[in-house]
Amino acid sequence: MAISSSLPCLAFHVKRCKPELVVPSKPTPYEVKYLSDIDDQEGLRFQVPLLWFYKNNNNRNNATPSMELGKDPVKVIREGLGEALVYYYPLAGRLMEGYNRKLIVECNGKGVLFIEADADISLDQLGDRIQPPCSFLDEFLCNVSGSEGILGSPLFLIQVTRLACGGFVLALRFNHTICDAFGVFQFLKTIAEMANGAEEPSIPPVWQRELLSARNPPRVTCIHHEFQQAMTGKVNLDQTNLVQRSFFFGPKQMMAIRAHLPPKLGSFSRYELLTACLWRCRTLALKLDPQDVVRVSCLVTARGRNRGPNLPLGYYGNAFAYPAAVSKAGVLCKNSLGYAAELVKKAKAEMSQEYIRSVADLMVIKGRPPYIEKGNFLVSDMTNARLGDVDFGWGLPEYAGPAMAFPRISFYVKYRNKREDGILVPICLPFLAMERFQKELMAMTQEEKPKAIKITSTL
Repeated sequence: MAISSSLPCLAFHVKRCKPELVVPSKPTPYEVKYLSDIDDQEGLRFQVPLLWFYKNNNNRNNATPSMELGKDPVKVIREGLGEALVYYYPLAGRLMEGYNRKLIVECNGKGVLFIEADADISLDQLGDRIQPPCSFLDEFLCNVSGSEGILGSPLFLIQVTRLACGGFVLALRFNHTICDAFGVFQFLKTIAEMANGAEEPSIPPVWQRELLSARNPPRVTCIHHEFQQAMTGKVNLDQTNLVQRSFFFGPKQMMAIRAHLPPKLGSFSRYELLTACLWRCRTLALKLDPQDVVRVSCLVTARGRNRGPNLPLGYYGNAFAYPAAVSKAGVLCKNSLGYAAELVKKAKAEMSQEYIRSVADLMVIKGRPPYIEKGNFLVSDMTNARLGDVDFGWGLPEYAGPAMAFPRISFYVKYRNKREDGILVPICLPFLAMERFQKELMAMTQEEKPKAIKITSTL
């Protein structure tokens, strides 16, 4: 397992142009559109930063005629963005609240915030620093005053930074209530298609947020541990001295983790096994009271696999739920990895069309309750979100995915190190807990010593 450690300080300068609003390239309807009750969750009212790093591939033999604009990524992406917003015009609008704080998109065509920038550094110089946690996020994604809000602010902030080597960095921050990671991919894929000369998206966008809105009358038919407050324990994550590190899990690490399962136990997916391992190691590292109730909430998509209400292919709204596994901390830590794996597998299996409809109904009946924070570890598997499949004409990115973890949220991202493909997981914990977490994880993967290839950042 490749464990992060500090890298030498790297200084460079980024010159930015004044932020601009990119609007749809053609007139679009003025209307209001309601978000679904899965979109409109209190726990999704935040913004998520994502990063794409591209090499200089201006001389690709398969460059399309549209790339004759000078192969300037800023111009190509800006123009593609304006054309894509014709089809995704709600993303050029602004959120407002209706009755009972219901989120509504005012499709007013005000546009998406866009920043053009240049950096005096190459992709090779950045090296492993492109992996989360990205200590240069503020350089590649400049916060624009007034853009941080959920209401009345642009739904996307995009910065394209040219690198000295001819490569570039695409960074964006999106309002999570408007779409999920797959929705972001679909939008960016359309931008790339428009940039490469397409006349329309290969997959037309579908709004239809009513497909994941509450039933009439609403009725909660499932148990939702991710929202139900436990009556025991006082778990509270220390928010001071937080650090971020990323951990790589390739075939050898997964095989080592699997070896910790008791014999004759049922089979588990890679996701179930890794989630169980991280949950148990994290709980051990936090040194909780044995009576504290802990959870791991597993993002499970409602797209395909008979898990949702047959969402159309172009649906770009939030389409997932977070069924949670629950245990007392002492029981989780004393039992084998198999105990945690079985809980995760059972929680994941809860996801169904009825489950996600029950979540939507719960939002209406309970007044939009937030996810449980105390003792809850949220895991979002982005390995199938296809973020790394976006090609603006320069080939596929060297890295595509989240820029960082959050104190209670981690992501699984596809990543290839110098030898093999695997999963990269950024983790955010208090410093001492992180040291203990790393030791627990090393014991599970049976590595002799960490490999210093990633960066630690202090929040």
